[in-house]
Amino acid sequence: MKTIKILITPLILSLFFVLISAKAGDKENERVHSAANVMKDFGKMKESIPGELLKQYEGIVIIPKLINAGLGIGGKHGKGVAMVKLAGGKWSDPVFVTLTGGSIGLQIGVQSVDLVLVFRHKGVLTKVKNGDFTIGGDISAAAGPVGRSSTASTDYKLEAEVYSYSRSRGLFAGITINGSNLGIDKKSNANFYGNYATSADIFAMSKSNKESVTVLKETLKTF
Repeated sequence: MKTIKILITPLILSLFFVLISAKAGDKENERVHSAANVMKDFGKMKESIPGELLKQYEGIVIIPKLINAGLGIGGKHGKGVAMVKLAGGKWSDPVFVTLTGGSIGLQIGVQSVDLVLVFRHKGVLTKVKNGDFTIGGDISAAAGPVGRSSTASTDYKLEAEVYSYSRSRGLFAGITINGSNLGIDKKSNANFYGNYATSADIFAMSKSNKESVTVLKETLKTF
């Protein structure tokens, strides 16, 4: 029986790692596109996230298809992106994040919702860095006002630190996120931007020319 030897050259190795890196970033690109689609879908609703709210507030987290499941004891898990306002009002590049949580009570079933959190101050997100924070512990979230005019949002005085919007099957869906943890997804950030990039670096820049990022930023401008 003959043994076949394969000579692995540096060129083959480099091509292999390029292909692996490209494939690793595919999921992240898809997640950014999904976040853009979530915002597009919210924009099509009769009662949407008020544009005035996004103009005044400085941070946003978008979690597509957050899984909310329960059988007595409930749990939530989702992956999405976070962005903050930079000088001049433009949005930063997206930082990849995760949201997990649990609850106890009378609940049963599995629900998939698109979740959007709008933050009054961007420092809440930029300070997460290597750790995470608990919504409802470190900071509370309130159900967000809806409407397409500035009046709809100013009627609420926009006093909450975080406003929450959740959507399921084209309709607003009530979901409790207090008690959930928001954390930085370091692996996804490394896949998308490179191992050198920290969440602080990404929050501070708006220079990605990737098509998915451009689409997301343009979508946010439409509100």
